[in-house]
Amino acid sequence: MSRTTPTRPGWFITLEGPEGAGKTHQAARLRRALLAGGRQVTATREPGGTPIGERIRGLLLELNAHAAHDPRTDALLFNAARAELVTEVIRPALERGDVVLCSRFADSTVAYQGYGGGIPVDDIRTLERLATGGLEPDLTILLDLPPEVGLARKSRAEVNRFEAAFDLAFHERVREGFLAIARSTPARFAVIDATPPEETVFEAVRRAVAERLPALARSVGEPERPRVRTPR
Repeated sequence: MSRTTPTRPGWFITLEGPEGAGKTHQAARLRRALLAGGRQVTATREPGGTPIGERIRGLLLELNAHAAHDPRTDALLFNAARAELVTEVIRPALERGDVVLCSRFADSTVAYQGYGGGIPVDDIRTLERLATGGLEPDLTILLDLPPEVGLARKSRAEVNRFEAAFDLAFHERVREGFLAIARSTPARFAVIDATPPEETVFEAVRRAVAERLPALARSVGEPERPRVRTPR
């Protein structure tokens, strides 16, 4: 469940969603708001965030990598990078009292390699527990939009293997996977419509943080135009 009072010094917020949902931009805006509000922030991403993680990122996302990775290979590589990130970056930052913002985390592997690639979700969750030691976000912001909309937003320079080598049906399964995860753990998730302009989406992100993590409300300021959806 999301916390109203901390059980560790810091706060852990993840941003999830299909391709083109705007996770990177929204994470950057949220980081700036929190810094302006006096919080110490550690911002990172998956896969990556550590020297080993960045090398794994290249294996996973580069267009010249083998397009037909077995989904089990992808799941193992993502979790290997995740183990490094949790150990080297996320846990130390939380112990310092930082707000940790991570663009993608374990839910992405469930959505992509589980719902999208067909690996049993229980198997992926077992890998997740090994990689994270049971660490879960305090809040997950799911930026939701139809996959065809998100894919159309990507420039040619931004296209990675998951956009180039997988069909629309795969990305539709991924989106449904994210929504299914959100429905199964509604206390942790805020589902936000990512189709409006970036500024409108960010107001919803700020409102979600303020409502779900009241200790951070002053740090993100007062939102103006919220668009937060509760998982159904």
